[in-house]
Amino acid sequence: MDEFDGAIDHSTPVWAVFGDLMSGLLGAFVLILVGVLGVQLDLVTSLEAEVQKRRVEEQRREALEKALAVPLAAGRVTLNDGRIGISGSVLFALNSDELQPEGRQLLKSLAPPLAAFLSVNDEMLMVSGFTDDRPVRDSNRQFADNLELSAQRALTVTRALIEEGIPSSSVFAAAFGQEQPVASNADAEGRSRNRRVEMAPVPKSGKAGAGSNG
Repeated sequence: MDEFDGAIDHSTPVWAVFGDLMSGLLGAFVLILVGVLGVQLDLVTSLEAEVQKRRVEEQRREALEKALAVPLAAGRVTLNDGRIGISGSVLFALNSDELQPEGRQLLKSLAPPLAAFLSVNDEMLMVSGFTDDRPVRDSNRQFADNLELSAQRALTVTRALIEEGIPSSSVFAAAFGQEQPVASNADAEGRSRNRRVEMAPVPKSGKAGAGSNG
């Protein structure tokens, strides 16, 4: 009987250790499960935020298309990724920063819908000037280089939009010169496409960074 009792006393710590081991494993499993669920929750939250962001961007694009329906339908402007494009030849003569009559009329028609869009969305309009890569010094000594020409053109368009009713606090100019071409400068057609002015609504907080080139 004593031997039997001794065997029972000797085996008790083994089961206790086994129980502690199982408890530890269960605790580790719970921690891993909580971590996995946390990661999945973060992924779901990020996905929902991205979907909401794209939904807002789509609604914003549709609103801009609606505001510019008439000039877009007439082919007088283009709209690509929220950027409103106008051919430089419509607005200006070659190497000039003076608005042509056709260009002024176009800006006059664009100002009211743009002003309404900016007001509703609490945004600003960045007016950007671009040129081809041909030097302007020989043909027009008024400008030191393409950057200055693009800056003056952007300012001319900006002032015209202000004259047509867009608040001066809601529009600013930026200059890019021959940078960011949309076509090859190797032929006349490509250079004509690169000589352009673009207008893009941007958040008001982005003015300082976006306008650093102007």
